[in-house]
Amino acid sequence: MRVISGIARGTKLNSIESMSTRPTLDRVKEPLFSILQTRIQNSLILDLFSGSGAIAIEFLSRGAKYAYLCEKNHLAVKMIYNNLEKTKLKENATVIEKDYKKALELFEKENLQFDIVYIDPPYQYDIAVASVKEILSLNLLKDEGIIIIETDDEKRELQELENLDVNIYDIRKYGRVKLIFLNSTSK
Repeated sequence: MRVISGIARGTKLNSIESMSTRPTLDRVKEPLFSILQTRIQNSLILDLFSGSGAIAIEFLSRGAKYAYLCEKNHLAVKMIYNNLEKTKLKENATVIEKDYKKALELFEKENLQFDIVYIDPPYQYDIAVASVKEILSLNLLKDEGIIIIETDDEKRELQELENLDVNIYDIRKYGRVKLIFLNSTSK
């Protein structure tokens, strides 16, 4: 696993071997960042369920202004700090070692709103849409902000998203991994 582009390009990132964390593959990251390239510069990023921090680090390497990385697995959090240190991007990031709901409540108290939110929970948990619902109800997404869900169960996620006030404007498939791009329709 490596940083694909930007100021930290080529830096090898570490990850932990665990069922609760699974790095996003380069074959998914490359097209993802190609799609988002015009939105990244000076953006505020939330990488929910960060794992190794690779997604947020890629955003920062490509010019995002700041990233918040949320991860409750202590070993993964140590790895995130290690990867931020390696890439020299530590000053542009805050790591939150909390459950996603507690982290989102903290962001609301700090009046944060994000340009891009990346949601990649462990696939076996059905919490991606619950986290989208929480993000929207706490008003954590900027007016032009977007949310990306990484999933292996597109059908389940799309069914659950039907009940939310969101616009699904793109779905990309990379093997068993699907990326669902959405924004709020209530803004």
